[in-house]
Amino acid sequence: MKMKPILLAVAVSVALSACDDRTVKVIDTPELLKQLENPDFVIVDTRQDSLYNGFKDKNATRGGHIKGAVQFSCDWIGNIQPEKFKSFVEGKGITKEKNLVFYDSNADNLDCVTAEFAAKGYKVHRFNDFISYVNADYPLESFANFQYSVSPQWVNSALKGEKPETLTNDKVMLFEVSWGSLENAKSYTQHIVGAYHFNTDWVENDPVWNLSFPDVIEQNLLKNGITKDKTVILYSDNQLAAYRIFWALKWAGVEDVRVLNGNLGTWVDAGLPTETQVNIPQPERQFGTKIPANPHIDIATPQQVIDAQKQGLKLISNRAWDEYTGKISGYDYIPGKGEPQGAIWGFAGTDSSNLADYYDPDNTLRNPNEIFALWQTQGIHKGDKLAFYCGTGWRAGVSWFITQLAGWQDTAIYDGGWNAWQMDSKYPVQKGAPNNQSKPDSQNDFGKVMKKGNSCKS
Repeated sequence: MKMKPILLAVAVSVALSACDDRTVKVIDTPELLKQLENPDFVIVDTRQDSLYNGFKDKNATRGGHIKGAVQFSCDWIGNIQPEKFKSFVEGKGITKEKNLVFYDSNADNLDCVTAEFAAKGYKVHRFNDFISYVNADYPLESFANFQYSVSPQWVNSALKGEKPETLTNDKVMLFEVSWGSLENAKSYTQHIVGAYHFNTDWVENDPVWNLSFPDVIEQNLLKNGITKDKTVILYSDNQLAAYRIFWALKWAGVEDVRVLNGNLGTWVDAGLPTETQVNIPQPERQFGTKIPANPHIDIATPQQVIDAQKQGLKLISNRAWDEYTGKISGYDYIPGKGEPQGAIWGFAGTDSSNLADYYDPDNTLRNPNEIFALWQTQGIHKGDKLAFYCGTGWRAGVSWFITQLAGWQDTAIYDGGWNAWQMDSKYPVQKGAPNNQSKPDSQNDFGKVMKKGNSCKS
């Protein structure tokens, strides 16, 4: 009778021993430094994108991420279908054979992610001394123009008249970007407090949907209070619109343009306020420079593309795979199917309305390093002369933005896109993937978003 408790204790001891690999172990700075170049270790940053990209963490003297770190956010967990979790993290180099070292400056975030991976049987370590690591001048990496992509907290601080990191301007404007006048702009019905509406028609026009004439754009920008020396912050429900206008404003000559990483849902999730009232900007008289101040970031016509290809330009398609291979045109108003001759597939989305390969499960922008790794498989490299395009220009704005965030030189948008190309039969067309290539894996399949309804994947 007395043996049973002893046997039970032994059984419990064995069970606990079997679960040892599911415990979270703490790693210190000397050990972390030893493992930075060890392929058996994966360093994982669980902070928000802006901090990973280069903004300084609280009490930190430098910004950026530990050298070689990948990303995984607590905010993603509820947006990944359980059956997709393993393959999704494998795309980031995270496997059960590796030693995973997670770090964050927020203990709650770190608890969230380490508990999730430990429960799934991964070998989990946590590094608790990131701020000390940063301030001790150990290896960090960041993106050259990290300030282009900003967090809800940064935007909120700027709107309140504070001076968040990298902001030196007293003249700040925030725009919700979407198609249509105020009366027709459904996305502006509820918006960030203080935001104005930006109608994409102010900078582009049919039937090609290229940039309008410079004097037309200048008139529309001035009417809505935009000059070259103001800080202009953009956001949109469908992020494609904001990135399109980022490019247009940089082309025009606005010196300080930022994009809220995410959308209105990201703002609301951060606990920040919205409103429904209409805000009307004060017009300006002088833009401050001749438009376009940066014409080199725009390739407007098919002939300009062909001429540039002879000089080594790589033309990168951000159209969905079925568009790229000529199965569909992707648009009800574009009859032609196919792609410009020589186009290289640069990853895209499920259809012409999204660029899902470029977003994380919480609708924020995907880590640029992951995109660059995908591009390398397609022969697209830093230092190449690149022009991105899609059907009419919106999707290409995201990929071009990523090159700017990372400080890549000699990249542009071919504004005419497939729409302009297919309008004239004299331009050479390719159909089908070159060399019978199969669709490359974007390593970003997290399934249907489970908590949010506005994902590109929903």
